[in-house]
Amino acid sequence: MSTDTSLTPKTSAPAAESSSDDRGAPWALVALREMQVRLTDRNFLIGTGATLLLIVGMFALQGFLMGGSAPAFKVAVTDTAATAVLTQAEQDLQVSDPEASVESVQVADTAAAEALLVDEEVDGALLPAGDGWELVTNGETDSQLEGVITDAVRSNALQENAQAAGTSLDELTAGSTVTTRDLSGGDEQSRFVSWLAGFAMAFLFYMSAVMFGMMIANSVVEEKQSRIVEILAAAIPVRALMIGKVVGSTVLAFGQMALIGIVALVGLTFTEYDQYLSMLGQGFLWYIPFFVLGFLALACIWAAAGAMASRTEDLQSTTMPLTMALVLVFIVGLSLDGAAKVIGSFVPVLSTILMPMRLLDGSAAWWEAVIALGLTVVFCFVTIGVGTRLYKRSLLQTSGRVSLKAAWAGGE
Repeated sequence: MSTDTSLTPKTSAPAAESSSDDRGAPWALVALREMQVRLTDRNFLIGTGATLLLIVGMFALQGFLMGGSAPAFKVAVTDTAATAVLTQAEQDLQVSDPEASVESVQVADTAAAEALLVDEEVDGALLPAGDGWELVTNGETDSQLEGVITDAVRSNALQENAQAAGTSLDELTAGSTVTTRDLSGGDEQSRFVSWLAGFAMAFLFYMSAVMFGMMIANSVVEEKQSRIVEILAAAIPVRALMIGKVVGSTVLAFGQMALIGIVALVGLTFTEYDQYLSMLGQGFLWYIPFFVLGFLALACIWAAAGAMASRTEDLQSTTMPLTMALVLVFIVGLSLDGAAKVIGSFVPVLSTILMPMRLLDGSAAWWEAVIALGLTVVFCFVTIGVGTRLYKRSLLQTSGRVSLKAAWAGGE
């Protein structure tokens, strides 16, 4: 007895469609696959780990070179007058370093003080000498200890002389103070820290855009060269394939950037620049959306560059214009100043470098950053449209490298 099998495709097709829906959106599956491949790639993991170790090592080296501890001195004294001098010296020292200390060690006489010096139990001995003081040490005198004690002795002597003359120290020293005023609106160290942070953010964006961009292009051309893309294109829309690759790579780039940034900010707390942590933290929070949108604006173009190549060897020529454009953006972004820098901070992609730098040095307001982000969003829509067109019209052409003109004018 024969059976009619013509109904089989009709009953199985809905089941297949339901199975596809259960798996989720095609672009999401592609994005998850891209992330899984990169997160299991040993070279990618080693590169990220080495970068983090380098950052940690730099902060550790700086902490080691800076000494890592506040200055602390022990000084032997034989009377209360010397103790008062050391108390004043400690207060002066703590103006620049709150953790600094100058401890007085009370002894009976000069011989006892010298005995402690010989035994290296104190760093010095402050002893009366005529109408002044004598700082005794066992070896070369510490310049910081000598300076702070000298200033304290001078301050105490002026106070006592002023009282003896029937006046006050303030009246005696009236007109002798000098104040400073910086027209730039900030101290030199703060400007250096903000510039260094801005440079680091710009370099991080440049490296991420090139490294992850080449990953996108390589992934596309490898699938195209092996003809796997023909199977994928038959199963899911070409647009979903490109979106998945772009989203997956953007998530990975953001994750790596955020990890590096967090490690750097944590490392900053162990240095003398921890006072700028709040300023840098706010700058980094503004940098995140600029980084994501700037990278997203370029990712589709990287995917198109990969689709225009038929072999891995063709990538150098299809990706060269984009690589050179990023080099130009990086160099120009660090070179602009004045009005040119202000204008450049509103130009998409270039704003990823310049606007965070302006926010860090205080020359840009929050509403300027919002406008720059809005312009970048518009630019993203343009590049996504251009990249999608080039990608869709080049992906299935395997006869050779596709020129930009042919990719733009080619059929669907």
